[in-house]
This record gives sequence, structure tokens and C-alpha cells, in this order.
Amino acid sequence: MTELRPEPDALLAQAEREGRGRLKIFLGAAPGVGKTYAMLEAARRRAAEGVDVVAAVVETHGRAETEALLQGLDLLPKRAQLYRERILHEMDLDALLERRPQLALIDELAHSNIPGSRHDKRWQDVEEVLATGIDVLTTLNVQHLETLNDRVARISGVRVRETVPDAVLARADEVELIDLPTEELIERLRAGKVYVQDQIARAVQNFFSKGNLTALRELAMRAAADRVDAQLREHMRANAIGGPWPAQERILVALTESPVARTLVRTAKRMADRARVEWVAVTVTSARSEALSDPDRDALAQALRLAERLGGEVATLSAAGPVADEILDYARRRNVSRILLGRPRPRPWWRRIGRQNVARAVTEAGRDFEVTVVSDPQRTPTPPAVRHWSVDRDPRAYAKATLTVIAASLLALSADRIFPVTSLSLIFMTGVIVVAVRQGLWPSLYASCLSFLTYNFFFTDPRNTFLVIRQDQIMTLLLFLIASGLTGNLAARLRDRALAQRDIAMRTNLLYDFARQVAGAGSAVEVLRAAAIHVGAALGCDTVVMRPGPLGRPVIEVAEPPRDTLALRDASAADYAWTRGEEAGRGSGTLPASDWLFLPVGTEGRRLAVLGIAYPDGRSLAPMDRRLLDAMTDQTGIALERIALQADLEQALVTSEAERLRAALLSSVSHDLRTPLVSIIGAASSLADPALDLAAPARASMAATIRDEGERLDRYIQNLLDMTRLGHGALVPKRVPADLREIAGSARHRLRGALRDHRVEVAVPDDLPQVLVDPLLIEQVVMNLLDNAAKYAPEGSRIDVTARVDGARAELSVGDDGPGIPPDARGRVFDMFYRVAEGDGQRAGTGLGLAIARGIVEAHGGTIAAHPARADGRGTRITLTLPLDTPA
Repeated sequence: MTELRPEPDALLAQAEREGRGRLKIFLGAAPGVGKTYAMLEAARRRAAEGVDVVAAVVETHGRAETEALLQGLDLLPKRAQLYRERILHEMDLDALLERRPQLALIDELAHSNIPGSRHDKRWQDVEEVLATGIDVLTTLNVQHLETLNDRVARISGVRVRETVPDAVLARADEVELIDLPTEELIERLRAGKVYVQDQIARAVQNFFSKGNLTALRELAMRAAADRVDAQLREHMRANAIGGPWPAQERILVALTESPVARTLVRTAKRMADRARVEWVAVTVTSARSEALSDPDRDALAQALRLAERLGGEVATLSAAGPVADEILDYARRRNVSRILLGRPRPRPWWRRIGRQNVARAVTEAGRDFEVTVVSDPQRTPTPPAVRHWSVDRDPRAYAKATLTVIAASLLALSADRIFPVTSLSLIFMTGVIVVAVRQGLWPSLYASCLSFLTYNFFFTDPRNTFLVIRQDQIMTLLLFLIASGLTGNLAARLRDRALAQRDIAMRTNLLYDFARQVAGAGSAVEVLRAAAIHVGAALGCDTVVMRPGPLGRPVIEVAEPPRDTLALRDASAADYAWTRGEEAGRGSGTLPASDWLFLPVGTEGRRLAVLGIAYPDGRSLAPMDRRLLDAMTDQTGIALERIALQADLEQALVTSEAERLRAALLSSVSHDLRTPLVSIIGAASSLADPALDLAAPARASMAATIRDEGERLDRYIQNLLDMTRLGHGALVPKRVPADLREIAGSARHRLRGALRDHRVEVAVPDDLPQVLVDPLLIEQVVMNLLDNAAKYAPEGSRIDVTARVDGARAELSVGDDGPGIPPDARGRVFDMFYRVAEGDGQRAGTGLGLAIARGIVEAHGGTIAAHPARADGRGTRITLTLPLDTPA
């Protein structure tokens, strides 16, 4: 057994709990068993010991004996909150954190907080309280555990809506089970100590029936037992305690013999179901083990998949030494109580030499465990298969060992006249070590025996015979044989361990490189190409990645090495894997005649691709390789899901933006364009009505209204047309030298109706150089700026237009005395359809004027920005820069 040390993960888990408060959960099977009562009793005991206890929230439900226990405890006032026109009361989390007691009582862990609270659930409040170092006592019913919610619904017919993640129970420092006999709980219910009188009859008939309560009690007891067992295993890992401890039973099934592997899995499943305990299926790969044939490898792989389907935990172990030691070490780490093994198949005596009987070794060494050896009741002879020679069994390894011994013999013959005979044995021992390091265990044992015979024949008296007449030489030969065998064995084990570590490092590097590459992939094709290349390199196989084509059937997307088609039976297996979301092909239970094994790629409930692998020599997937393949398949699915979600998000953003623009455009058309039309139609109807005898001033006013509203409507339509032209890149300025004074004056004249209630002052120097612009477009910009100022500036206020030279550019500013633009909105006012909701307020308009102004100015190579007009932030000054007409 390896030396026991504390496991780093367990020590890290203990370190993470430093500084956190301790959580104790009073767990019950149903309401009314006395969880709150037990919590209050524990709190009173702690208070009597001098601990600062605060009852943050305790639900007594009107029970007098429970309310009596609250006497003398510090009660935290609840926080009142308005919800749906009702005043509700909730735990005041901030007040509790500010009060900072040593111990807080927080009842009903699964409670849902009032919408608008800091956290949705009370268990989240408890997590925050624990993080500050405050200890917490709380209560929980077993039906509120997330993983038991469905089972409770099937048992009782009632689905509980408020749930708590199982991780909360797993992180609890202490769990106390509060149990009450079924008959006594029903009596408490009938006595009105659980629900009010009008709910008792319905509760007894439904949730509180005797059968339901018995099943819930069992669930609560098992949940508490599982938590205690987890605490025990964590304590053993953190304190380097060797198992097993006779606590909760756990079964381990070791899949080492292929003929009985599936029988072992089924037997373990039946035992676990009868005892209702956890079970683990493990297989062990060893660099020194005999190479498995294809039928044996397929049998072990199918047994592992069967264990997964039957709900068992699956693990693959790698052993550099004896397989039995690795199995026992793993069993001790997992605190296993029973080990199931398969009886080894009958083998000839010469094939049993040097091969460990795992079942016997585990039985002899694992005296702390209950070991069960299972035989295959329907054993059939294994058909002969083509052997894939390992390095230890390769005939070329023995040929190289023979050449090494011959070279050592020639070197020893050359040194025979210089060194004494006993020293020559070191030359042969060196050769044995070389063979062990380069070829493995069995060739080194062969070299050891051959060296023994060669040394005996050539270097012991009488020479050139196998006879030994001197006693000291007999001892030398025996010691040489023993020492060469031991050193060869140790060197071979060191070589096997180095090879195993190299293989682990290679797989780790492959996984890291693969994860890094798919994480940075920007498209699904890049992810699929990376998956095909890395899976092929990691497993030494051919790979294909397929996705559905136009007809809905999977077609090859990426292949390594490149290929375009698959055989009909292989294509059928790929189609099955895509349609059903299950593996198919070689080594699986579906269409095993296919040369390819196909696995669905995707996440929960969503298939994205199909990955296929095939070995050129026709062998099946090894169990260790299967774990690596599953990891890479999962990584591929996550990467594809990420890209799909990113594409969906981009499409949703585009759709949302289009919907926003559509809504803004409809708002403009329905309101901002319709308002001038209504005014025009109303004024025109009054002028055309012969029954109205209007005076000349009234008729002139209506005519002015028609003109002003028509100009306003024209500006709106022009803005929409200009925005369309900007969006399609059709707005190309026709630049000519122009005078900014004339442009500003023309814009002021055209907006005389909109500006009639304001004082407009244009201060453009007479000697200002001309600018190189499109006069019509820049005039449109100035009109939009003046129109924007007229909307937001108070009536009678001043609007000023100024200009100056700034280097090689001219700077034009339009300022007003309005309320100003908030700082966070000064950059957004130039976006399409954006209108400030505060500060400047909401006024009539489409929200396009400033956006068009920015587009036109930037098309001229200029800039535009908004600034406050005064130091106190009021008023707005929009400044634009344009290029001067400088001589070439």
C-alpha cells in the first residue's frame, strides 16, 4: 500500500472554510416534526453559554410552545416592503450584517424572498451571512432539496416550488435530523399544531397520508446519512486516514476479466439496489499487463458503458505496479466496504508464469474488505484473435536482447586477460539492464538467463562446458542470476513507469492544446477541424466530423485524413447517432458491424455534430482512450455551443436593434409626421369653408400655419431621406469653396417660422476664410442644429451662431439657453432616434436631426460634439469643425 498523505483537495476545502461562519441545518421529513422547536432549543443553550444570539427570522406559525422559546432571545425587526399594494415583511439582511451577532437564527432556508429583495432566495441570504463569519442555524424539509424534488412529487403528488441546491446541504458543517413517528405527526396535525383547522382534513388525505410520510422519512434519513458519510470521507482525506471505515456501505466492482465483466456489472447493480448504496465500476490499465485482444477490449468497454447506463460511477485507473495494489488503494480512498471481482479464465501453466492473479491478490491483501469473486455461469471459449504484440512480446525485442548478450560476451572475452573472472559478470549485468530499459521486463529476464548460460559456458571452469566444479563459482553464478533478474525487473518497472508518465503527460498536453485551440476558435468549422486533428493525433485513428446536410442526414464536414464519403453501413451508424443522440458503430450496442464508432457531439438536449473514429488496423477503442475521447467530445460540444450561442446573441442584437429602429420610425411616422398634416388639414379646411367669415388677420394666420407646418413636414421627410442615403453610402458631398456667413444666414431665413419666438444672433467674422464643403448639405446641418436649439430653449431666449478659425479648420458653434444635456447622454444624442428623456425633456421630433448632422459632417472629414454652454451645466453648445479652402 502506498504511503498515506492528506489529499490537497481536502486541505483546500478546509482552508476555504476558514473565516466563514458555521452552518447547521435542522433537517426534517415534513412540516410539523419540530425543526424550529429544536433550533430554538439549541439557540437557548448557546445563549446560556454566553454566545450573542439573534433571531433574524423565526416562523412560529402560531404554535404557543414554539413562541415560548423565543422569550429572552434578541429579535431582529423585519423589513417592511410594498408588493402588489400590500405591505409584506421580510428578513432585514442589512440590519443583521450591521448587528453582526455570533449566531443568527434564520428559519425556512428554502423560502423565496419578496421580488425586489437583494437575493431571490433565503439560502442566498444565508450564504452572504456565512461569508461575514456569522454562524447560522436554519431549518429545511427534505422535499425542498433540488435533486429530490421530482421524487417527492411522484410520492406525494405535490410538486414543491421552493427548492434549495444540494450543494448548500453539502457545505453545511452539521446536519441534525429531526424525526417524528408517522402516527405522532398525524396526531399533531389533527390537533391543529401544524395547519389551521380547515386545512387539516385535506392535508391528511393528500400530503400527510401515512404512506407519503413513511417515504419522506426514509428520504430524510438517507439525505442525512449521505451528508454524514461525505463528512467522514472528507475527514479521512484531510487527515490521511486509511480506509475502509465501517460506516456507510459502498460497492466497488473491478473489471479486470473480460468474460465476466458484464455479469460483474449486473451483480453490482443488484447488490446496490438491494442495499440502496453507491457503487463504482473501475478498470485498470497497466503498461506491463498482457496486450488485450479485440474481443477482450470490446468486452471491457461495453461493461463500462453498461455501468454508466445503470447509474454507476465509472473510473479508469492507471497502474505502474501490481493491479491489485491500485484497486485496493482506490478502494481505501473511496471508503469502499465491498469489492467484486471476476474469476480469472483458465490458462495453461506457462501463461500464468509472471502474471498476477488479481482476484487472489485482492482477497489476500484486502483483509479489511468484503471480497466477492463472481464466475461467469455461461462461460464459452474465447475465439482465437490476432494478437497485437506489445514491446515485451515482440519477437524483435528478444532478437535485440540476444544481440546485446553477444556483444557483452565479446567484450568480456576481450577483457578476460585483464580483469578477474568474477568482475566479468558485471559486463553481462550491464547488458541485462540495457535490455530492461529499452525492451521491457520479459526480454530482460530472457537476457538474464542467456547471460547466465553464456557466463557459465565461457568463463567458469571447466570452460566451454556447462559444468561447474568450484564451489565459489557456483555461488557467483547464483548471485549473478538473482542480481541480474532483480536489476532487470527494477529497470523494467522504472521504464514502464516512465512510459506511463510520458503517456499521461502527452494526453494532458493534447487536452490542454485542444482546449486552448477550440476556446479561441471563431467559427464552428475551426472547432470541427481542431477536433478532427487532435482526436486523430491523440488516439492514432482516422476521424470524421459530420453535420446535417440539406436533406437532414449527416454529411462529412471535416475528415482527417481527408475523405468525402463513407460506406453505407458506416453512414447508417452516423445517421443513427445523430437521430437518436446515442453512440453507434464499432464497439457499441448498435450497428457494431460498422468500421467506425460514432458519438453525438453537443450539450444537454442539443445535438450539434457527430464525431466518428476508426483505427486503420481495425482494433477497437481501449477503455483509457475512451475517457480521453469523451473529454475531447465534451470540449467540442461546449465550444460549438458557445459559437452557436454567440451567433444567436448577435442575431438577437440585430433583431432587437431592427425592432427598436422600426418602433422609432413608426413613432415618427405616426406622431411627428402626422401632427403637421393635421394642422395643415385643419387650417386648409377653415380657409375653404365658405360658411366661416374670417377676418384678414385670421386668414393670414392660418396661411402662415399651413406654410410653417408644411416646412416642418418637409424637414422631417428630408431628414428621413438623408438618413436613408447615409445608411446606404449614397450621400457624396460635392465640395466647393463656400462662405459660412452665407450658409448660416440662409439657414436662419429658412427656419424663420420655427425661430420666431427666439433671438438669433449670428456672429461670423467677415474675414473668415471660405470652407471646402457642399453648401446645401452644410446648410442642412446648420438648420438641424438651429431647429434642435429652438425646441429646447425657452421662448424669448437667445440662440447664438459663432464661427472662428482653428488651425487648418473652421469651427462653427450653435448655442442655446436650454436646460442642457446630461453628461452621460452627450455622446448618444448623435445616435439615430435617440432622444434625451431627462434634462432637455421630451419634445416633438424624430430624433434624426443630430444623427444626420454627424453623418454629413463626418462625410466632409469634420467632427461634431456637444458641450454645456455655461459653467453650471445648463445650456447646450454644439460645435462642428470643417476643412478650410486652402490653396494647393
